[in-house]
Formats: sequence, C-alpha cells, structure tokens
Amino acid sequence: MTTPSLILLGAFLFVLLALAWPLGAFLARVGEGDGPIRGLGWLHRFEGALYRAAGVPAGRTMGWQAYATALIVFNALGTLFVYAVQRLQGWLPLNPQALPGVSPDSSFNTAVSFVANTNWQGYAGEQTMSYLTQMVALAGQNFFSAATGIAVVFALIRAFAARATGSIGNFWVDATRATLYVLLPLSLLLAVLLMSQGVIQNFDAYRQVATLDGGVQVLAMGPVASQEAIKLLGTNGGGFFNANSAHPFENPTAFTNFVQMIAIFLVPAALCFAFGRMVGDLRQGWAVLAAMTIVFVAMTLAVFAAEQAAHPALQALGVDQAAGALQSGGNMEGKETRFGIGASALFTAVTTVASCGAVNAMHDSLMPLGGAVPLLLMQFGEVIFGGVGSGLYGMLVFAILAVFIAGLMIGRTPEYLGKKIGPYEMKVTSIAILVTPLLVLSGTAIAVVAGAGTAGIANPGAHGFSEILYAFSSAANNNGSAFAGLSANTPFYNTMLAIAMWFGRFGVIVPVLAIAGSLAGRARLPVTAGTMPTHGALFVALLIGVVLLVGVLNYVPALALGPVVEHLQLFH
Repeated sequence: MTTPSLILLGAFLFVLLALAWPLGAFLARVGEGDGPIRGLGWLHRFEGALYRAAGVPAGRTMGWQAYATALIVFNALGTLFVYAVQRLQGWLPLNPQALPGVSPDSSFNTAVSFVANTNWQGYAGEQTMSYLTQMVALAGQNFFSAATGIAVVFALIRAFAARATGSIGNFWVDATRATLYVLLPLSLLLAVLLMSQGVIQNFDAYRQVATLDGGVQVLAMGPVASQEAIKLLGTNGGGFFNANSAHPFENPTAFTNFVQMIAIFLVPAALCFAFGRMVGDLRQGWAVLAAMTIVFVAMTLAVFAAEQAAHPALQALGVDQAAGALQSGGNMEGKETRFGIGASALFTAVTTVASCGAVNAMHDSLMPLGGAVPLLLMQFGEVIFGGVGSGLYGMLVFAILAVFIAGLMIGRTPEYLGKKIGPYEMKVTSIAILVTPLLVLSGTAIAVVAGAGTAGIANPGAHGFSEILYAFSSAANNNGSAFAGLSANTPFYNTMLAIAMWFGRFGVIVPVLAIAGSLAGRARLPVTAGTMPTHGALFVALLIGVVLLVGVLNYVPALALGPVVEHLQLFH
C-alpha cells in the first residue's frame, strides 16, 4: 500500500470524528424526544402541527409490539406506494423521456429494496425511471427507510437507559424527528455543496451533444444532487445513474468523492456518541466506535494491499505496474482515473462496511482478495458502522452476545449497561444474528442449483459463484452493491433477492425491538465490584472477536468456494 493511501485514510478518520462528535450530541437531543431543541422552537411547533394533521397522539408511548406493528405497517404501505408509482409512471408527469411503466417483477424488487434501505438496483436508472419516480418514490423512501433505522436504535437505547418501564417510545415521533431534525437539514446542506461542485440538478430533457470523433452522445439529465445527498446520508446507495458514484454527474471530483465517503459514515458514527450520551456514559459510545473503527481500518488496509499489488497476468507480460508519477500502480481495471486506486479502495470499504451500496468503482473488477473484503464486511452483519441506525443496533446485539459469553467464562449472570441478560434475550439475539446468514446461504444454494439462477452468470467458475454469493450477501444485509457481472434483472432474481431484502431488514428489526421491550421493563442495576466493564480495551477486543468469529463460522466455507479459489487460480 502507498503512503498517499494511508494519508487519505488518516484524513478521512480525522474529519469524520470532528464532524460526528457534535452531531452525536444533537442526535441524543433528538432521540430524547421530550420537547423543543434549543434554537429550533419554530421547528418543534411545525412538528406538532404534523402530528395534529395526521391524528397521531405524540404523547402516547408504545410497548415493543405496538412499536413494531406501526413500523411494519408504515413500511408495507411505503412498498405499495413505490410499486404503484413505478407501474404507473408512463401516465404520470415529470417524464420527459416518456419512459414506460416498469415490469411487475422489477417494480416489486425495487419497491422492497428501497423500503428495506438496500437500494439494490437491477436496472439502469436513467433508462428506466422517470424524474417523478426517482424523486417521489425512490428519494422519498430514502428518507423514510433511514428514519426507520434511526427510530429502532433510539428505541433500543431507551430500553438500556430506562428504569423499569414497559415503553420504548413512539415510532411516529421517532421517525418524524429523525427526518425533520436530522435527515432533511443535512441533505439540504449536502445537496447544495454537491451542486456547487458540478453535480447536476434540473428537470431538462436528455441532451444530445457532438463527440470529438463526429458522433452523437445522449447525456442524461435530472434532479441528481437532491437524491445523491440522501442516498449517502441515509446509507441508501441507490444511484440516479446506472454507474452510481462512478458517474461524473453524481461524483465529479476527488473532493466530492471524499465528501461522499464522509457522508456515508457521518450519521452511523454520530449515533455511537448519541448512544453514550443517552445511556449516561460516553465511554460506552467510544467503546462501540473503537470496535467499529479497528475492524474497518484493518479491512481497508487489506483492500489497499490487494488492489495495489501487481496483477500476475500483466506481470508475466512485462507490463510496468509500479506506482509512480504517471500511474496509480496495481489494478486499475474498473476504477475511475480521477479517483485512482487509493480513493476507490477506500470507497469500496466504506460503502460495504456501511449499509450503503453506493459504488465509485466496479467491485466485479477487484482482485480476488480485494473482492473478498467487501463480501466479508457485509457478511459480518454490516455492524462495522453499518447503516443509519441498523449498524449500531446490530452492534449492540453483538455486545449482548459478548457479555453473555463473558458471563459464561467467569460464572456470573451477564449484564450490559445495568440490565441483566436472560434466556429470553439470548434466544431473540440468536434469531437476530442468524437470520441474515440463513437468507444468504440458502438463497445462494438455491441459485447455484436452479437453472434460472445459473442462467444469469456471465463468468463461470469461482468468480461466478462469488457473484451470486455477493448478490445475496448484499441483499440480506441491506447493502445494495453488486459485483455487476450477474444478470439479476430477471423474475427469479428479482423475487429471490426481494425476499432476502425484506426479511434481512425486518427479520432483524422485530427481534431487536423485542429485546428492547424486554430490557425496558427491567430495573437498572447499580455497578458493583463484580460488574464487567463494557467500556475498556478488554471489552472492545471481546466485541471484535465475537463479530469476527460469528462471521467466520457462518461464511468461510462459502468464501473458500469463491474468492479464495479464484485467488489461488490467479496466483498459482
């Protein structure tokens, strides 16, 4: 790996920390949900008007069953709305290209995808979706799915902080406040910044321009900056264009590339600080953030090393692949020259360690071990920063498992943040942890034996297997990125991946809310001499070990059939 890549990584972490700390304090105030925020009284009055107009009793608290029911109903209605807009877009306005309605199976897949915060796209956006569909259905759902994740993590944090209550909050209030106070203002600021750097924002018809060789090229237009902002801040990842953040109209410069990576991590990192503040111990937030950062840095260095290594086939031909003043060095296939290997490799790690899925390079062109890293990062459960809200509540589930294991080792009843962890919590924790591996491995197994599944493979052998494994890992873990070599816009994959996305999202959320409901009803125990500290280096190491161990045990056999075999074939 090169010195510029290491400097880029260091600068990224420094800027992220500087921005996440104050945002975490603000998020904690939003999560408390007990009145106006200082300086934003006017917004609190508008918030109250929204509740009155919708008939929502904002002062009424919910148990976990009522909270989960409201959440599922809200997202199910969102799915129906996104599906309907796609099917009817041929008759709806803001469609200057007169694009027809989307097919039923693709509409179903896309509706589930955007509601589940996955944003898997089996279509080319500029050739399939009208401006209205992009703005109202897709970008709108980007806000709602992100707000759902924030609401769930607020509910779980309240359960740890509560003192024997049956309530975990009010879903409608949590989702509204997350959208109104956090996602909308941040998205507005980021959209303006992106427009100042060249990201387009218009309603023009597509333009025809003359090329240098005398031909004609069609340039897609559209309201891109507004969708780009929430795509990143909400860790959604769905691109306006097929090339996503590799497209110059979405990500024109090295500066916007850096800003986009910060935007992906900003809210997940800030939520760690909000967690510490809401439970009354900032050290707890630092511990979780430290565990996330250590794994992220280690895996990022692995991508750097893999992509900056010489390709053996080119090396055998005598091609100079050393980094220098005129070339990035290493594997530049599938990467934009305006970013180079360092910024592309870092973006790869950022977007797959977070539940985002935006890409600025083609992951299908990564070296075998370079491609194994984003696979692993998703298969860890996307809890290393992870999605907005989902990363933190996923990591807290692993923290519960970690203290349970520690309790077994020392012969003491496990507890976390003063709440005893009993058999019920461990049963539900097991469900939350195992649901995504079950979806990934069973879906991959069906796809590799079904004719409709193998028909989409463009690269037979180990790489083709990796493409299918990546698709189901991305879907079930609500990431949305792809190896891009798999023809997945078929009824088979649209249906199978939609099932993985829906249950990968809500099959985890419901158990998390069940844990929150159980813990909220328990008294918070005082710290004693026998209490295991959950804020020090030992707990951070234990938490990292549990995350890595669960991921390895679940996925190593599958990884051995894909990236590992491909690496051995390439280098031996």
